[in-house]
Amino acid sequence: MSGPSLETGGVTDPAARPVGGKVAAARSWRSLLRLELAIAGRYLRSRRSSRLVSLITLIATGGVTVGVMALIVVLGVMNGLQEDLREKILVASPHLRVLTYGEGLRLDDWKQVASRVREDPEVLAVAPFVISEGLISAGADYAQGVRVLGIATDTGSMSVTSLPRHFVYGDLSFKTRREGVDGGIVLGRRLAERLSAYPGDTVTVVSPAGSRFNAALGAFIPRFWRFEVTGHFETGMYEYDNSYVVLPLEVAQRFAGLEDAVSGLDVRIRDPWRAPQVGAELEQRLGYPYRSVDWQTQNSSLFSALQLEKLAMGLILLLIVIVAAFNIVSTLTMVVTDKTREIGILRAMGLSAGSIKRVFIWQGAVIGVVGTLLGAGLGLTVAWLIDRRHLIKLDPTVYFIDHLPVRVDPVDFLLVVGASMLVATLATIYPARQAAMMTPVEAIRWE
Repeated sequence: MSGPSLETGGVTDPAARPVGGKVAAARSWRSLLRLELAIAGRYLRSRRSSRLVSLITLIATGGVTVGVMALIVVLGVMNGLQEDLREKILVASPHLRVLTYGEGLRLDDWKQVASRVREDPEVLAVAPFVISEGLISAGADYAQGVRVLGIATDTGSMSVTSLPRHFVYGDLSFKTRREGVDGGIVLGRRLAERLSAYPGDTVTVVSPAGSRFNAALGAFIPRFWRFEVTGHFETGMYEYDNSYVVLPLEVAQRFAGLEDAVSGLDVRIRDPWRAPQVGAELEQRLGYPYRSVDWQTQNSSLFSALQLEKLAMGLILLLIVIVAAFNIVSTLTMVVTDKTREIGILRAMGLSAGSIKRVFIWQGAVIGVVGTLLGAGLGLTVAWLIDRRHLIKLDPTVYFIDHLPVRVDPVDFLLVVGASMLVATLATIYPARQAAMMTPVEAIRWE
């Protein structure tokens, strides 16, 4: 008598079939796959006798969903912080700055240096700048220290920074209407609100440069400058909006006591991420005493901290998915225990150990896929709502930005989805092997 074979709806175990054509073998494998998926789906559905198993299955699926959603949202937040800070930093800071060594921040032959810098094919725009500090007041009761930035009103076909695009009132003409003032000035919005200085008002700025020693008083007397407020700018970054003022280059040169010199050159390049390499090439070409400072080096500690925090948060939240994987293991183990008799019957009817193993792998894979897809969908939705609706407000005095930005990186998204699928699949190996190792006699004996 021949051994037992499984035939369910015309499905026969390929191991028990004689070798036939490729078409017949393919149909047989498809039929067997449908049978394995049907059995896995049946085990996933709730019945009165296995309500606890179904509840644990829902909990495992929910764990995967929460883990994937949390990973997508948190990694999106970290990416958003990096991108938003980078954009805001580059509003008033160029990709590169060409400076000189020495105690004084002074570049005398800046026109010749600018011509040599423009020869680099990576350079898009070059413009001189002046940076200094002063004490600004709009009345007698309150004064505040500010950074005075002098920029060229004409930088050619392209500006080196996007600061002029953030002028909410006024422009680079700095045109004044009052008589007896030293020129026009543009204030950051928060600074203007604190000083109650609006377009048309006059502010006083004390310059450390140009101070004269008064022998009668025995002290240095600083120089006072009177400027008419000709505009406001708003970048969204607290440091700029709260403590920066902008002057035309010629006025800023006199204010800083530089005469015809400037503090340095602002350089805009094609690819901001290549700023360190381009800066090193410019240093080598220009030679001593010139040096370059790129935007990444100036803010390296901030971006390094954000990158480390992103990695740490990702690893911590990955533990949620791992915990969900343990739930998958426990769920499938309970299913194996609950379905011991049915597994024995299937084995006695001829279903191979490999098919039994794949039944439970499919079952765990379904839990992982459903949980991952739900988590991915919820994660993208939550990230979109947080970013577009500005649901989470931040204190700009602490975080430089006023709301929590979210940017979902496609690479991070695919890594999260892939890691979740992999963890869920690995979680099925142990219970699937335990089910496949059952012999029909032992499985049925105790039922």
